[in-house]
Amino acid sequence: MALAQAILTSLLEKPCTGAELARRFDKSLGHFWQATHQQIYRELGKLEHDGLVRAHGLAATRGQQRHFEVLATGKAALESWCAEPGEPRPIRDELLVRLRAAAVLGTVDVRVELLRHQGMHAQTLDRYLAIEAHDFPADAQKTVADELQFAVLRAGIVYEQSWLNWCEQTLSHAPAIQKPSLVEVWPPAD
Repeated sequence: MALAQAILTSLLEKPCTGAELARRFDKSLGHFWQATHQQIYRELGKLEHDGLVRAHGLAATRGQQRHFEVLATGKAALESWCAEPGEPRPIRDELLVRLRAAAVLGTVDVRVELLRHQGMHAQTLDRYLAIEAHDFPADAQKTVADELQFAVLRAGIVYEQSWLNWCEQTLSHAPAIQKPSLVEVWPPAD
């Protein structure tokens, strides 16, 4: 997935300024697609240059704000992209590299970091479950759009649950690493 498509999707939901778009990324889109404010503004410039979005100047307290909306060409580009096949993304997580490094080093106790990640994933899962309870109650009628948005949320829920299961399994098998004391390693053996 590309940032451009996430921006087009958000602007089709509701045209807005760059600052509002960045806040939306922080609150909702950021659950599954991360982008800095600088990346968002840079991509908005590209989309405008490519004729996919248009900016209108709005009077603001400090000059003019640019309010972005998706043009017909932008909507067509998003429809085309949405219909294309996509490939699953490989896992790219720093924690997994740390575990590999700890395995090679043999001297690093990774349990504290695993517990920290377990806590963060538990918090995210709680947040997703609260969104589910508020926005998608079991007895509510759902439109096709609601079902698709709920599918995105369910993917996040399952993702967090799988990370929590993995953390639990890994912690149950991760022995404590005993770091050698200075007495044991100094002076070095001949």
